[in-house]
Amino acid sequence: MIALLEKVIAAQGGMERWQSFQTIIARLSFGGLAFASRFKRAGLRERRIEISTRMPRAVFHDFPGSTGRGIFTPDCVWIESATGEKIAERGSPRAAFRSLRRSLWWDDLDLLYFVGYAAWNYFTTPFLLAVDGVETKEVEPWQEGSEVWRRLAVRFPETIPTHCRDQIFYFNSRFHLRRLDYDPEIFASWARAAHYCSNHTTFDGLLVPTKRKVVPRAPNGHSRPWPTLVWIEVKDVAFK
Repeated sequence: MIALLEKVIAAQGGMERWQSFQTIIARLSFGGLAFASRFKRAGLRERRIEISTRMPRAVFHDFPGSTGRGIFTPDCVWIESATGEKIAERGSPRAAFRSLRRSLWWDDLDLLYFVGYAAWNYFTTPFLLAVDGVETKEVEPWQEGSEVWRRLAVRFPETIPTHCRDQIFYFNSRFHLRRLDYDPEIFASWARAAHYCSNHTTFDGLLVPTKRKVVPRAPNGHSRPWPTLVWIEVKDVAFK
């Protein structure tokens, strides 16, 4: 690992502590224009989610309603009834976003894939950046208001489900993640996002941003103040 990433991981609680856990259990809510534009505003009320620290996997309880749950993996997403019976399933879920219909509206399995890989990315960062195959390089710092943030340019391998292969992560003087830039490919080919993180809180010895807001990113790299494409509020986190 390069020096900046080492300091960031230490500031979040350290790799040794992270590796002592297998599951993250969180209560959170999603919302924003990105979901409303795909007719999925109602599907993102507060819910409980379980995320694996070892592999890309997330389980959304009470999804899409109060009697089922949704399971995300990179190669398949499915919805189960309360008794464990599969109600709906889709293999190769990312490939399905190539269809025209996904640019107009999403079904429950589309939503499950998007929020599944996104939540797994968000809760496993910055430790995800130290996984074999992920390339990191410190680039020139960034002036954000009165602060100067150090930046990591990251290239993810194709084996990791994420918004896009090339992303930039911004860290403040305390080595807390404050922003990340990416192009959410499955949402739209033209989409450019600046994703802000705040209200960092410690749970079980690990630091977690509990408020997130995603806004458009201009061609010059600066963020636009509106609209809010995605907001995320984390209510509680436990590591097991």
